[in-house]
Parts: sequence; C-alpha cells; structure tokens
Amino acid sequence: MTRLSGRPRRGSGRKSTGATVLTGAPRAAPDVRGPGARRGLHCRRPGTHRSRSPGAYRHGCSRPLRPSAPALAAALAAEPAAASPAAREALEAYAAGINAYLAHGLRARPPEFLLLGLHPEPWTPVDSLGWAIMMAWDLSGNWGSELLRMRLAQTMPVERINELLPPYPGEAPLVTRDYTPLYRQSAGELQTLRQALQAAPESGIEGLGSNNWVLAGSRTTTGRPLLANDPHLKLSAPALWYFARLQAPGLKVAGATLPGLPVVVLGQNADIAWGFTNTAPDSQDIYLERIRPEDDGQYQTPEGWAPFKVYRETIKVRGAADVTLSVRETRHGPVISDAGGAATRGLTGPATRPTLALALRWTALDADSGTIDAGLAFNRARSVEEFVQASAGYVAPMQNMVVADAAGRIAMVSAGRVPVRGPDHDLKGQVPAPGWEARYDWVGFVPAGETPRKHDPARGWIATANQRIHAPDYPHYLTSEWAAPYRQQRIEQLLEERPKHDLDNLRRIQSDVLSLAALKLLPVIRQARSDAPQAAAAQALLAGFDGRMDPESAAPLILWAWTRQLTRRIFADELGPLFEQSNRPWREALEGVLERQDGWWCDDKTTPAVETCAQQNDAAFDDALRELRELQGDDVGAWRWGRAHQARSEHRPFSQVGPLARLFELRVPSGGDTFTINAARVTLKADPRTGERYLNEHGPSLRALYDLADPARSRFIQSTGQSGFFFSPHYRDFVARWQRVEDVPVWGGPPVARLELVPAGDGAAR
Repeated sequence: MTRLSGRPRRGSGRKSTGATVLTGAPRAAPDVRGPGARRGLHCRRPGTHRSRSPGAYRHGCSRPLRPSAPALAAALAAEPAAASPAAREALEAYAAGINAYLAHGLRARPPEFLLLGLHPEPWTPVDSLGWAIMMAWDLSGNWGSELLRMRLAQTMPVERINELLPPYPGEAPLVTRDYTPLYRQSAGELQTLRQALQAAPESGIEGLGSNNWVLAGSRTTTGRPLLANDPHLKLSAPALWYFARLQAPGLKVAGATLPGLPVVVLGQNADIAWGFTNTAPDSQDIYLERIRPEDDGQYQTPEGWAPFKVYRETIKVRGAADVTLSVRETRHGPVISDAGGAATRGLTGPATRPTLALALRWTALDADSGTIDAGLAFNRARSVEEFVQASAGYVAPMQNMVVADAAGRIAMVSAGRVPVRGPDHDLKGQVPAPGWEARYDWVGFVPAGETPRKHDPARGWIATANQRIHAPDYPHYLTSEWAAPYRQQRIEQLLEERPKHDLDNLRRIQSDVLSLAALKLLPVIRQARSDAPQAAAAQALLAGFDGRMDPESAAPLILWAWTRQLTRRIFADELGPLFEQSNRPWREALEGVLERQDGWWCDDKTTPAVETCAQQNDAAFDDALRELRELQGDDVGAWRWGRAHQARSEHRPFSQVGPLARLFELRVPSGGDTFTINAARVTLKADPRTGERYLNEHGPSLRALYDLADPARSRFIQSTGQSGFFFSPHYRDFVARWQRVEDVPVWGGPPVARLELVPAGDGAAR
C-alpha cells in the first residue's frame, strides 16, 4: 500500500557571507519529477539507512533530489501547527498506524528494500503534507512554460514564441511587453540562464489531463445522478492509487486514496460522489533575483539588499562520502537554480560570480494549504452544498471538482488559490520577472467564492477535460494555457448522442478512442507522396481511417510516425538542442503552421534551399515509412499501433535496470492517443534506456463510475493492482481489466479480512 522513491543526488554548496543560515532545518528529500513522485525518502548507506515513507515499501531509492527540498521541509514544518485540530488528529493517527505496522506487522522487507539495503524510518505528519505538496507539483507546470519562453526569448521575437506556444483556440495571445531584451543583457547572464534552463526539471506535461462529467437525473435511466472520473497521471508500478473503504460512526466513504494521505481523495460516501480534473491555473511565478556584486549572500529587493536564507542539508550517498547541499530562499521562495549538476554551475560554484538566481513563488508553498481539512470535509459532506462550502478552504493543486448528491443535485466548482497580479504587471506571469521590482509581486488572490462554478445546469450535465472552464467574460485571470479542447468536444458529442445514459454507456464513453486531433491532420497526410514501396498501401489505409486509434490498426502508427517526423522537420532547426531535450509534442504549434502554410517555419534554415510546407510533408511521410519498416517490417498490413504504443507502468527504480525491469514494470498494448477520451499520451521522445518511441506512460491512472441511485452499482479500477509486492498476484491483477476498460465494485463483495480496533485499555487490537 505504500509508495515512495527518491535517490540522493550530489549537490554543491556556495559560501555566503551575508546570508541567514538555518541549521537544523527539517530534512526532506522529495522526488518531484512526475506524477508517480514520492515524498520524504532519505537514502543512506547500507547498514545505516532508514527510508521514511508509507510508500517506501513499494519503491526503493531511485530519483534525484530536487532543489527546493530543505526549503520545502521548512514550509511543511509550519503547516501542522496551522492545521485544524481535526486535521492534526487525522495526520497523527495516520502516522501512528503506519508506525505501529512498522513495529509489529512488517514481517519482512520488500525485495526493493532488501536489494538496496534500506530500512524504513518512522512516518510523521510532515511526510503526509509533503506528499500532498508533491502531488500539487506534479499538476502545476506553468513554471516550466515560463522557463521555456525565457529560453526562446534569447533567440526569437515574441511573435514567433506565440506561434510556438499558441493561445487557446479562438483567443488572441496574451498581451505583454516585449520581454526579449530582458534575457539578452550580457554574455555572462545569458550563460547563467541557459545552464539553469537546460537542467530545469519538467513538472506539468503538455498533453496530460483528466476527464470528469456528472449527469442529473433528467439525463439518466435511473432518475438519479451518475458521475464519471478518470484522472490521467504517470503510470507506475505499483499504481499511484490505493482503494479503500472506511466505515466508522458518522463515516462511510470509499474510493481512491493516495498512500500518505489520511483521506479518500476521489470517491463516494453515503450521500455524495465526487471527481476531479486539473484546472492548471497560473499559480507559479519565476523571479529573477539580482545578486549583490560585492556580497553574494544578498539579493536585491524593492527596499534594498536582503540576505538569502540558506538551508544546509547533508545528503547520505551510498558508497561515497556525504554531500553537503546549500539551498537558498528569497522573499519569493526557494532558489530553484541552486539544483545540483549543470544548473548549479555558474550559480553556486567558486569559478564564477553569477549575477542572477531564479526563485519560485507558488501557492502550494504557503503554510495554510488546507488540503487535509478540505479532504476530511469532502469525505463527510452530505450534500452538494456542503461539498462546495468545504472546497473554499482548498488551496492546491486547483481542481475542477464535479459532485452529485443522492437528493439529485449536481455541481462543479474549480477549487484552489489563484494569484492576482497588479495592472502594471506587464509580463502577466508568462515569463520570469525581475524580483527587485515591486510591480511584479502578487497583490492578492481570487476570492474563493469567485472561482468558476456551475450548479444544476438546464442541459442536465457538466463535463470538464482541462479545457477553458469559464466564459470569455469571466472577470479573473486564471491561465492562458488550457489544454486543447479535443477530449472535451468528444465528451460533449457522446453525451448529446442520447437523451439518457446508464453506467454501461458512461463506461463506453470512457473507452472511446476516436481522436478529433487525428481527424484534423488526416487531410494533410493524405496529400503526402513518397516513392517508398509501402507508400501506396499506407495511403490506402489512411484513406479509410476514421480517426479511431485502435491498437490493432496500422493507421494510427503511420499517422503518429509522420506527425513526429513532420514536427521534427518544421521545428528542430529553430529550436536546436531544445527540440530533443523537451518532452513537448509541439502539436498545437504544428497545427497552426499547417493551417497558415507558414513558410518561415517550414523552411529548413540549415540548408541553402527554401523548403515549402508541401515538401516537408512529403519528406516527413517518406521518413515515417522508413522508420516503420525498421520498426515493424516491410508489410504495412502487419503494422500495429498497440505494438509500439504500449502502456508502460514504470517501476522506480528497477525500470532503469534491464533484467529487473522485466520483473517489476508492467506493460500492455494500448489504443488511444494524447487527445482521445481514453487518454494514452504518445511519447515522441526516445526512451533513454530502450530507445523506444510512442510509449504510453501517462493515462487513466484511475477510472471510476458512481451511481447515486444505487451505490452498489458504483465501479472503479486502477492501472496495476492493490499490492506493492511484485510477487503477489494482486501486484498486477487489475492490468487486464484496466486495459479492457472493465472495473470492480466500489462497495460490493464480502470482506476477506477484518481488523477491529478497540480503545486503549479495553483490550488489544484484533
């Protein structure tokens, strides 16, 4: 049931003459690299190591530390005191339960721990809060877009950047000042910025998202609401979610829990059901902090020079000497450019004296995150109204929450804290801002009661799929980076196909693999020509292709191979190394170039000729056919999308070890693509270990269907199984069901084991 991973990483500290040094700051070493990230794991050498995490029994140490670990720990340390008595009690009881199991119930360490020589540490409430914040990290990615624009601004004008990172369909680019001169100040600063940008980890990933929809009784066969939810996250083995049913006086709730949190995150109780999708607001800003030339322990603020806070962290490295890491913090937040490796060079090393640092301001690092209090209230809510009221205290990550109650009401509320930027903030949160100018500071937050929401709409349903969730005249700015609306449009099509729905039909909607994005590009690839012997057969398949990304079909594979090759031909010359370094598919930019037949982008600037978009189309088709011959042979009829597009649930760390990967990670062929309701993000970048492309590593980590008329009919599934022990049949027994879009009862089935807890003094727990 437990999950965690993270590996100590070498870091370097830098002497600071004017800094405030915090010794004895709380330790933390979170992995923040993906939705499967694990919190609070501390890896020591064999014989001395203890790993702290309920999830540590599922994963060993594998991931590098990230720059803000000590600063994050300091923020977390203050949070339990700020929590309500109920939240503190829940956190402490949860930790006590884990620790009781460690002391009395753990008969043997899992294989990962034995192989790595690890021992578990006691769990603390701070670890639970760290888990919640790291989940917010995984779902909050606009800081990466800021850094990307910053890097692009070194070589491109704003107009071209807006074409590469286009606005939401039908909208104009957000109006900002010309920010390119800000990042072209001097050769030294430019090198500093490039080093930081090249090593910056990605958080939010383009093309990711989730689906939820809720139907009023007027649109269902039962006359009561139905609710569907499938959050799309990093696929991992074991799965991110653990299913649980909790019953106690005044409490009856079941659903998906995140090991580490003392609440059911997504689920159903006796009166309501609820589900989330990510809103992805602009809740993060990067600040350029100017370092004082004569004292690198200080940085410039609007009021003058101020000392950095500095956290000293000793990292135990297996088989090597300890490493002392120094992490700085400014008034905005942790200095993310103090990461180890390439990002630190030029910033903290003794060879140079950099003039800038990069700091992160983020709502989730505020002490009053409200996650546990809100989660407890959701679990106990008895009506839509109570649920919406409870959402006012929720901070991060902002979520589009759909909810229905047994009385027949339905609603959606986008819950979370969104910063307000002043009218003179002419960068609009699109790029890193000068931290020494007060006009770029946040001036407040959108009032909790004014975030987007809907109640009992006349059409009888509400759906969200990470699309823009408010009308154009909404008075507050949330973000300019909504997900492309293909999934939302397809959900709406299917909901409107019939007047009333049942659970079986909602399951069919969840399984839908028709890609509206594929239909948009099909006319272009059908015009492509090639002399390759497979060209005629490939075009014959494409002529009859209806956009359904069936795993047994060749057409989706041809389309995606061509898309990758065309994207490379159009953008790689302008982007240079960034094209291969980034995980972005650049899909919306590609669509814009093809719609405009934009010769500037289509021309390959590394050749003396001037290439047209039509020429690049033909060349990309030829490249794709050559690639697929090498990948799956000469017979086009034998090509299969699912053979390349395998759903891979990565095990950390053993997916990185060839012989162990075959034992611990889980794979199945999958249909769909990045833009289908049954989302299966297509990874265009080659896997660093195997070289594979087109893998599906982000998809429906959970599918749930809730019936408010008869909860016994409610169903759910996650992507692997309930056990974290790879030798258990329950490690993988959900995989086939998940692949077929089947499920298991939320409430049904007799118990297979019973644990009875009695108050202390009345006898032992049985």
